[in-house]
Amino acid sequence: MKYNFDEIIDRKGTNCLKYDFASERGKPEGVLPLWIADMDFKAPDIVLERLSEIVNHGIFGYSDSKEDYFLVLKNWFEKKFGWKVKEEWLVKTPGIVFAIAAAIHAFTKEGDAVLIQQPVYYPFSETILDNKRKLVNSPLKRTGDRYEIDFEDFEEKIIQEQVKLFIFCSPHNPVGRVWEKDELKRIGEICLKHGVIVVSDEIHSDFVYPGHQHTVFASLSKEISDITITCTAPSKTFNIAGLQISNIFIENPVLREKVKKAIAQTGYSQVNQIGLAACQAAYEGGEEWLEELKEYLAGNIEYTRAFLKEHLPKITLIEPEGTYLLWLDFKAYNLTEEEREELIVKKAGLWLDSGSMFGPDGEGYERINIACPRKTLEKALWQLKEVFSKC
Repeated sequence: MKYNFDEIIDRKGTNCLKYDFASERGKPEGVLPLWIADMDFKAPDIVLERLSEIVNHGIFGYSDSKEDYFLVLKNWFEKKFGWKVKEEWLVKTPGIVFAIAAAIHAFTKEGDAVLIQQPVYYPFSETILDNKRKLVNSPLKRTGDRYEIDFEDFEEKIIQEQVKLFIFCSPHNPVGRVWEKDELKRIGEICLKHGVIVVSDEIHSDFVYPGHQHTVFASLSKEISDITITCTAPSKTFNIAGLQISNIFIENPVLREKVKKAIAQTGYSQVNQIGLAACQAAYEGGEEWLEELKEYLAGNIEYTRAFLKEHLPKITLIEPEGTYLLWLDFKAYNLTEEEREELIVKKAGLWLDSGSMFGPDGEGYERINIACPRKTLEKALWQLKEVFSKC
């Protein structure tokens, strides 16, 4: 490979959440962290070079983007997903969760029902509840080693609870599904039928493995696009989450103005200069880096699959179709959440994400981030084996 993803970079002492905040988050010092969804790899060289130019310039005043920024986004989404966007659709925010909160304020009032599909990225539920909306869950169904949408339950919950807004995770975090077109169309038809607005979080869309294809939800039809807020960001793709830049696309001008008004009510205006520059540079020149990264991640997944099969056969890997987050089923050990966490954290010395934080449907599972050098992953899995092979 041209890029060295085996390089181990010491992140301790850099104020990163992943490595430097164990005690503040109730974990013992020294645990090996494979929890939060950022990567232990340097961003592409083109990003580092662009940021270096800005730092050397030395002025960090108010900034915004021009047409060249949009054109880079336009080219990326059209090339990767066949999705053609227009500049007026673009609303920039410091993050996707921020955009979700704005959509909740824009399209619902206190007490209104907002639907999600658990187990799912936990800020969805937090943002709903923190804004005093009613959380409605239509759980995903596990069929073998794969999750599917329960369309009957999905529509029934929308009708029963008078759901106003649906927050959709595509590709899905943490179960790793890359939704097929037929599934997306059926979701769209149900939401159109019942007047439900869709916030589609597509932050992991660049991490899709061979045999699968990400379809932008809003690309299915003009009618579906008109009820959709599409949330994208370079943060997961190029490991620049700390630079806080997301690109939200809203074709429907009425919905777009409502979201912009909700953002304005927070007092927020321009996104930051560094984030804009990093995003543009990454989409301009980071494609080769990304393709090699996906190949490396596929190797990490294969290593994990083989390791579990040989050494920890009681742990079931839910086969990932996308993302760099693996969903592991520990239920065969018949442990409580507390017992399992005690073994993982205190005995194995690992910091993973307990499945229960993704909702009650995640109990008995763990989410592990494999976007790290192979030696780090090997170390983590051997530490896991030392404990769980005795259970």
